[in-house]
Amino acid sequence: MRNFINRFAKDESGATAIEYGLIAALISVVIIGALVAIGPKVKGMFDKVETELNTVPE
Repeated sequence: MRNFINRFAKDESGATAIEYGLIAALISVVIIGALVAIGPKVKGMFDKVETELNTVPE
């Protein structure tokens, strides 16, 4: 039993998967934050284009 516990404590094969998962989560949070930050600016640009297109004489 002691041998099993020692092998289990030294096994780090799952640690890499957890680290990759944490990195992916961090990247996702950064992307979402960036999209939230630039969202109003993009909406403003589309609103301006829509206004300009609606004011063009036919």
